[in-house]
Amino acid sequence: MSSDEGVVGNFVSRRLFFLQYLHVLEFVVAALVFVVINSLRQRRRYGLPVWPFLGMLPSLVSGLRSDLYEWISDILCEQNGTFRFKGPWFSSLNCVVTADPRNLEHLLKSKFSVFPKGPYFRDTARDLLGDGIFNADDETWQRQRKTASIEFHSAKFRQLTAESVLELVHARLLPVLENAVNQSISIDLQDVLLRLTFDNVCMTAFGVDPGCLRLGLPEIPFAKAFEDATEATLLRFVTPTCVWKTMRCLDLGTEKKLKKAIKGVDEFAEEVIRTRKKELSLQTEDKKQRSDLLTVFMRLKDEQGKPFSDKFLRDICLNFILAGRDTSSVALSWFFWLLEKNPVVEQKILAEICKIINERDDMKNGADLKSPLIFRPEEIKKMDYLQASLSEALRLYPSVPVDHKE
Repeated sequence: MSSDEGVVGNFVSRRLFFLQYLHVLEFVVAALVFVVINSLRQRRRYGLPVWPFLGMLPSLVSGLRSDLYEWISDILCEQNGTFRFKGPWFSSLNCVVTADPRNLEHLLKSKFSVFPKGPYFRDTARDLLGDGIFNADDETWQRQRKTASIEFHSAKFRQLTAESVLELVHARLLPVLENAVNQSISIDLQDVLLRLTFDNVCMTAFGVDPGCLRLGLPEIPFAKAFEDATEATLLRFVTPTCVWKTMRCLDLGTEKKLKKAIKGVDEFAEEVIRTRKKELSLQTEDKKQRSDLLTVFMRLKDEQGKPFSDKFLRDICLNFILAGRDTSSVALSWFFWLLEKNPVVEQKILAEICKIINERDDMKNGADLKSPLIFRPEEIKKMDYLQASLSEALRLYPSVPVDHKE
């Protein structure tokens, strides 16, 4: 065979190989286009594109990088209040998301006992919440709720709450705000309010003052550990179960951070419980008794007539710290943000407060306000416009915008 024939043969074979490669490339491109078009078309039906293997995960990742709750709200509006989220095939991220009032009434009222938190939620949050009220179902939940409800309505607990709030506002919050004004420095109001509610709920739950809200806004180890543990636990709910469980076994990433944070939380709780038990053993009957949640449960007995375990005491107190810390601070943060956006509302609230102050007998007699201005319970009940403004803030920006049922 001549050299010319060899060149022609090589050229033909290369061309055939190129044509085969081109056909494969065309097939891949056509398949990708089909997948994209099909996934995007399903958006009309399901609210979000549904990708092969990945489900709606890419959209969720995009939503996490923006305003997650507004993103979910927009989808719910487009889907008439309810849509089904489909996660990756290898994960448990499958759920029905609803904001329909009829569905909410069915889940949270009419058939409440039929829709518990379920094993998925409890398993995901157990490392932090244990068997506390936010991670419990059935009889365990009923027992904790009944005991706590009775205590919350007691005169001693109300007095403790009122005294702690009074102390924190006048001795901590106002000096921090005044210092910021005098020093002409900016502060993160949300952080300040979070410190306020954290100190308050620790005083009512554990009977101890962590001292987060002080001049200089110091970093408190227990508060930092609790924040880290909460953040890492929440990330589990948007991470495939097999992934975070593998990370936990290998002690990697957020799971390593969670393990360290929970250790700090447990050490604090164990020290408080140990110290309180010692105090109670030495306490005499005539001495003023504590009325914080930890002490109340320490005096109670379980179904077998035995004292509650240290783990149970730790779980219930941490759950109530979680309940009171974020909810109140988030509500107050949104409220003040809305006031800044609506100065007319702010003026009406101030006018209502000034009217109540001017109705006081000492003010009518021309007395000066030399002592700190403290509102009485009966005066607060008259603040109808303030109540309406707080309620509207909670309607627009609820402190707990998502609830999980199974």
